[in-house]
Amino acid sequence: MATKTLNRDLPAISLEGSLSSYLGKIKKFPMLSAEEEYMLAKSWRDRGDLKSAHKLVTSHLRLVARMAMGYRGYGLPVSELISEGNIGLMQAVKKFDPEKGFRLATYAMWWIKASIQEYVLRSWSLVKMGTTTAQKKLFFNLKKIKNQISANPMGDLNDEHVEEISKRLKVKKEEVVSMNRRLSGKEHSLNAPVGEDGDQWQDWIVDKEMDQELKFAQKEEMDHRKDLLKDSIKILNEREKQILYSRRLTDDPSTLEDLSKKFKISRERIRQIENKAFEKLQKHMLNSAKSKNLLTAN
Repeated sequence: MATKTLNRDLPAISLEGSLSSYLGKIKKFPMLSAEEEYMLAKSWRDRGDLKSAHKLVTSHLRLVARMAMGYRGYGLPVSELISEGNIGLMQAVKKFDPEKGFRLATYAMWWIKASIQEYVLRSWSLVKMGTTTAQKKLFFNLKKIKNQISANPMGDLNDEHVEEISKRLKVKKEEVVSMNRRLSGKEHSLNAPVGEDGDQWQDWIVDKEMDQELKFAQKEEMDHRKDLLKDSIKILNEREKQILYSRRLTDDPSTLEDLSKKFKISRERIRQIENKAFEKLQKHMLNSAKSKNLLTAN
């Protein structure tokens, strides 16, 4: 796809003050039925019809805006977050295969999220620091976990919360403290005004139709993940399945001591089996997702 060709015709976002105007424009683009989306995707994929590709993109611009809104807490211009998300959306349209059986919104979410997160990481200079996968996970999940454990949203975390987050995301306690301090003070209210009229983000972004589309896409994505897990777990032997499920796939995980007694082997051996089984499962799920075109290309 000539991304520049598509981008040229999209509503522009140049200044923060024009954000309200942009949000007003994208709400005018109609949503597509499953049948319309399929026919447009086929037209683009089979004949390279740019008009069809353009309709696929514009009908999902509100999805990008909704997702970009979730990254406002990193202190970056919303217009830039949306622009990066739009690039991800266009890449998704370029690679979307309607014959795979799922909607464009489901597939596009992967690309939009990857594009926005890459921009956020670049802006925070985390990529240059050689950030590990675990640290990136900490960066993007810290706020969510703080809410889950009722931690202080602003300021330093107490020792108990630091330890809990450290265990959940498998990073050092010092990294949790450091990242929390970097992100503190960067939060912006969802009700912060945009534009000269004092309009608020919620006034523009709340869209029942798009809410339903986003919820559907998220449910469809979760269904795909469950299918991948169900298919991939078959490669494990019975002992590996039991240990992995007991340790990582239940809300009330068993301790190493409990499993050690059950299987009559050492706790260290249980840990080794758990890690090996998880690696096997993860690798198989990743390969399956790639084969089904469910992942962005690196």
